Amino acid sequence: MNHEHDHGGDGYKKNSITLGGAVAMGTGVMIGAGIFALTGQIAELAGPFFPIAFIIGAIVTGFSSYSYIKMSNAWPSAGGIGMILQKCYGPGAVAAGAALLMALSMVIAESLVARTFATYLLRPFDIEGGPLVPILAVGVILFAFVVNIAGNRSIGLFSMVMAAIKIGGIALFGIAALWSSGFEFAAASRDAVDFGPMGFVASVALAILAFKGFTTITNSGAEITDPNRNVGRAIMISIALCVVVYLLVAFGVGSSLTIDEIIAAKDYSLAEAAEPALGQVGFLLTVLLAVVATASAVLASVFAVSRMLAMLTDMKMIPHSHFGMSGPIQRHTLVYTVVIASFLAVFFDLSRIASLGAFFYLMMDMAVHWGVWRYRRAEIGASGVIILAALGFDAIVLVAFTAMKLQSDPAIVAYAALTIAGVFLFERAYLSRWLAPQDEPAHS
Repeated sequence: MNHEHDHGGDGYKKNSITLGGAVAMGTGVMIGAGIFALTGQIAELAGPFFPIAFIIGAIVTGFSSYSYIKMSNAWPSAGGIGMILQKCYGPGAVAAGAALLMALSMVIAESLVARTFATYLLRPFDIEGGPLVPILAVGVILFAFVVNIAGNRSIGLFSMVMAAIKIGGIALFGIAALWSSGFEFAAASRDAVDFGPMGFVASVALAILAFKGFTTITNSGAEITDPNRNVGRAIMISIALCVVVYLLVAFGVGSSLTIDEIIAAKDYSLAEAAEPALGQVGFLLTVLLAVVATASAVLASVFAVSRMLAMLTDMKMIPHSHFGMSGPIQRHTLVYTVVIASFLAVFFDLSRIASLGAFFYLMMDMAVHWGVWRYRRAEIGASGVIILAALGFDAIVLVAFTAMKLQSDPAIVAYAALTIAGVFLFERAYLSRWLAPQDEPAHS
């Protein structure tokens, strides 16, 4: 048995995650962000067609996952995306910069879900905004930090239980809301605003964020049992499960609220939809479900990001400073993760956090597809057509999303562009070359 990653007490254990555990982890990260944080944001861009945005987001993600699955089958690794990028571009600044963007987009997802946790928790008290939102958001991030320090096994078990509660509870919410409305879709009956095809394509960028949790599974490749078969299966099962859950919710919300109402309550649309459909008890149960789901998603996400950063440190792709801290590297990366996520949760609102995440993730995803297509396609027996299709879908969505944001919030486009440029220039200065493609795998 090979314990190549067991050094430093960072706790990588081969065969420690079952197929079910991997699916629970993937859906755990996805469902926290996708449902509670993004349903209203997507409706704001897509209008009455927002349930279709989820379907198209899933299709684009399905194409996207192909590169990750093919690479993970060839080289299952705890490095996940860092490993994939390094296999394509070599240990240079392109691979490191794109991997760091992925880590940042995961930290952004964390702060997105943490703010959503706070927003829902305050709903029964009719508190919107104010200082309590960032305070509670930082609180839940710190809670996740404490649980993560407690160790690996507690996380695996906890995320499986949480995934079951979340998927069951949210599916019940959707069915109950649809049932109480007599299966009428209220949102579609509005013709107040013309949302336009551009807005719809842009909404797909946010829908893709709702599915990007599948990359968490890639990052645990070395620990999943029979990884060459199970990584791909876990990814596909997670995406399929999420599509079903998201559609139930989208139709549930759409059956009890008009588009205007969904947009007005975009940060807590599920709780808002529960009240007319299910009464006060239903409303409180939905709030409880949202709080549990978002808290567990922050937990899974903090774990995933700290793992990824520890791995990038191991692979010498990012500089590391202990800042006087003792213990293994992963504990240090946990601290960094929590600090950055807390900063974002305090200073940015939900739609801005979601936008930043979409920019970072799409850029990283395109770097993966291009790298796999350019350098590793033949070796892993991948179809060039599927990879180029994934790249094309990402590009279309990114252009539409950027165009929409330039109209509605040009500052966030500037933040994203500056951060992305900064990440690559920083890595270039640190690693002293852009590319170093190698035939010999650099890090297996």
